[in-house]
Amino acid sequence: MKLSGQVAVVTGAAGGIGRATALAFAEEGIKVVVADINAQGGAETVSLIEAAGGTAVFVSCDVRDEEQVKQLVATTVETYGSLDYAFNNAGIEMENQRLHDGSMRSFDMIMDVNVKGVWLCMKYQLQHMLKQGSGAIVNAASVAGLGAAPKMAVYAASKHAVLGLTRTAAIEYARKNIRVNAICPAVIDTAMYQRVCEMDPKIGQRIPELHPMGRVGRVEEIAASVLYLCSDGAGFTTGHALTVDGGMTAV
Repeated sequence: MKLSGQVAVVTGAAGGIGRATALAFAEEGIKVVVADINAQGGAETVSLIEAAGGTAVFVSCDVRDEEQVKQLVATTVETYGSLDYAFNNAGIEMENQRLHDGSMRSFDMIMDVNVKGVWLCMKYQLQHMLKQGSGAIVNAASVAGLGAAPKMAVYAASKHAVLGLTRTAAIEYARKNIRVNAICPAVIDTAMYQRVCEMDPKIGQRIPELHPMGRVGRVEEIAASVLYLCSDGAGFTTGHALTVDGGMTAV
């Protein structure tokens, strides 16, 4: 799984899948730009990378804000000289209700972060990658983007949109030496998952059984999949939604 580039940007890297992926990039010798609105968590990710002998810098970035996203890419290039890989991971989930009970506030927040945020990040990442003549982008989607997600209608819609952005960009830039793919995890053992288990232990007991493998995924497993999609080993892969779900969607 050779990574021939030198610099990666990971959004939503203050914890969870984003942090695990930032650490995985750094373990491969890649310089990492850790982006998040959580400055404390982002600084902790940088400290973990540096403690392991890697190189990283934190950049505060709200992916809903065009100027901040533009500055994130500019800072990356100014600091490390290139932008070879991008994992657009920042996202939120704040629903637990049927569609007819949804609120405009929830709809706008989910779409702003999960869809506009990915679009803005790709917009400025692609502008630089076109000048550079190469690049690989991975967007964080979900198994919810492959089908239905009861009581998570807007979240599901946002992840379907991420796949639409991914596939369209993959075709538009296929001959420019830029690959664009997505990762579609099922339930992963993150802080959010742990909070759900604490609030309702019965739900926590049922969730692993939704996966034929009988467990939820680990953040390191998602990180490894992201690195594969960025690697030379996936050099003929673009426009793909890689499902990492313990068999959930195979049922």
